[in-house]
Amino acid sequence: MRLALRLARKGLGSTSPNPTVGAVLMKNGKIIGRGRTAPAGGPHAEIAALRDAAKRKNNPRGATLFVTLEPCCTHGRTPPCTDAIIAAGIKKVVVGATDPNPRHAGKGFQILQRAGIEVVVGILSDECAQLNEVFNHWIVARTPLVTVKAAMTLDGKIATASGESKWITGEKAREYGMKLRRTRDAILVGVNTVIVDDPSLTARSPKPEVRSRNKNLKLRRIILDSRARTPLTAKIVNDEFAALTTIVVSRNAPKKRVAELSKRVNVLIAPVANSKFKIKNSKLDLRWLLKKLGSQNVTSLLVEGGGEVNASFLLGGFAQRVAFFYAPKILGGRDARKGVAGDGAKRLSEVVQLDDIQWRTLGEDLLLTAKVVAG
Repeated sequence: MRLALRLARKGLGSTSPNPTVGAVLMKNGKIIGRGRTAPAGGPHAEIAALRDAAKRKNNPRGATLFVTLEPCCTHGRTPPCTDAIIAAGIKKVVVGATDPNPRHAGKGFQILQRAGIEVVVGILSDECAQLNEVFNHWIVARTPLVTVKAAMTLDGKIATASGESKWITGEKAREYGMKLRRTRDAILVGVNTVIVDDPSLTARSPKPEVRSRNKNLKLRRIILDSRARTPLTAKIVNDEFAALTTIVVSRNAPKKRVAELSKRVNVLIAPVANSKFKIKNSKLDLRWLLKKLGSQNVTSLLVEGGGEVNASFLLGGFAQRVAFFYAPKILGGRDARKGVAGDGAKRLSEVVQLDDIQWRTLGEDLLLTAKVVAG
């Protein structure tokens, strides 16, 4: 199962909206086939393992299949894996985690057992479930799992009062930030970030082998821009990935500006927000936006906004995770830009609580990752 997990981890960021899964076939104490889920529309891990066995001229009849997630039992872009497992004559299936998809959950086990196959469930279940944290959230909530990411000084500042922010953290921290992007479907920033920094918002890597492995990675770029102020000269509007850019405007945005942007990128008109936790000077409904993105198979969203955008997701209850990078620097200044701004909590009972906290060192910087406790 640990080998299956290692195989599955290689697919992180490439299988969406499907989960990433690893599978290993064993017979007479030897591995006869292995595989992992291909990008959406390609074979699932179980099928890849069976094909690998056939390629090696190994007969899977009577073998044991180790798989990190319950085999699917419904027709989608590919036939049910349960059918292939039964047809191959597998005698035993050892599974890490149950599929949370309401269409599947537990049904695959029942089908296999009715076919006379022994099923064992729950081997390294926590690790297998954590592997697909994104998919598990999206398939149930039908909204992307939101991670708020920020690079700050120790006193929580992301930029000087004038907006200077390059570079607060070091090279290792920035590379890890790119790694985060490569495991997400979309990245979101506010229009002020575009106006001030003119970012590319890509999942680039300085390592040739990583660039090659992720050459087909398509990271969607979401810009919150209620008044359609995105410059027509911005990189995200003109580069080779412009088709992956979506600018979210309000119904009150100038129609001429919206029309000009629509010629170059996707424009989404969002309804007015009712929540008190909205971006300063903006009326975009983030709940509506997340449901819209979820319906478009965006399973994960990395928020890299300024303090107001970060606050709207965190204080509004729209984020499930944080990834905060801290540099050993003190910026100070009452006008310096904060990592999380907004009006803040009025009482300690309203603060955003974090759980499953993990720290790691990246060069001289620290990275805090944690789950946001649902309010």
